[in-house]
Amino acid sequence: MQLAIIGLGRMGADMVRRLLRDGHEVVVSDLRQDAVALLAAEGAVPAASVTAAVEQLRAPRVVWSMVPAGAATEQVLLDAMRSLSPGDVVVDGANSNWKDSIRRAEAAAGAQLGWLDAGVSGGVWGLAEGYNLMVGGDAAAFEAARPALESLAARGGLLHVGPAGSGHFVKMIHNGIEYGLLQAYAEGFEALAAYPHAELDLAGVAELWTHGSVVRSWLLELLAGALEPDARLASIEGYVDDSGMGRWTVDFAVEHAVPLPAISAALYARFASRQAESFAAKVVAALRHGFGGHATKPLHAPEPREEG
Repeated sequence: MQLAIIGLGRMGADMVRRLLRDGHEVVVSDLRQDAVALLAAEGAVPAASVTAAVEQLRAPRVVWSMVPAGAATEQVLLDAMRSLSPGDVVVDGANSNWKDSIRRAEAAAGAQLGWLDAGVSGGVWGLAEGYNLMVGGDAAAFEAARPALESLAARGGLLHVGPAGSGHFVKMIHNGIEYGLLQAYAEGFEALAAYPHAELDLAGVAELWTHGSVVRSWLLELLAGALEPDARLASIEGYVDDSGMGRWTVDFAVEHAVPLPAISAALYARFASRQAESFAAKVVAALRHGFGGHATKPLHAPEPREEG
């Protein structure tokens, strides 16, 4: 089939490559003209803007946005909806808030456009392994985009999960679960690294657990690969960002009184990773000294630095 992909970051570009490899005609556009030129050299059709991309499509048109969630997605979808005609389909593949997707789907319906919100998982491995696609929206739009969806998906990795907003809601919960899984592995391996009787082979343990263990997973395979050249991860700073979906998951849990203690704790652990010095830890140390006479450690003055 023919479709346009708007946004050629790491995931968007590899999605285009996977579609081209499966024989689809893909029109591409991005603010970075070098990214457009690179994919044009690989067989994609270049376009200078969303409007220009739409003009090169045959009806019924499918425009898939893969720009970052937020203002960039809002602008691309607005430009697409203004350029498309009744019966065409717009797809949001960003990690957008599911409530925004419901609002945008209503706007699309008002313009007689089909709508899909596609939660996309697979990261940098998606080109080779295929993506996991959690798709919300109307059934007719799903069928219109099905050939491309099936080309992008890993085997068994495609599901029309429900009406508009459902795809991004399922992806939000997916990412919340991811937070908890990552934190569980992180804490377990921190305990292994603290074993007092010998320096354990952490890479070996991670690799061991990928074979027959109840905690085996693809994430554990990735961890084994990361530990192999750098067993104590000395080259990596322990600073962890969050994409927003973890926060939205916890917000939803609070709003609907859904107990998510592990996922909530994992989110707060990411916040803690960004503190060079924890005031909360200082408070605890001061209180322990106050009620129990426990010694506190003085803060060493930083080494003087030369200017320049």
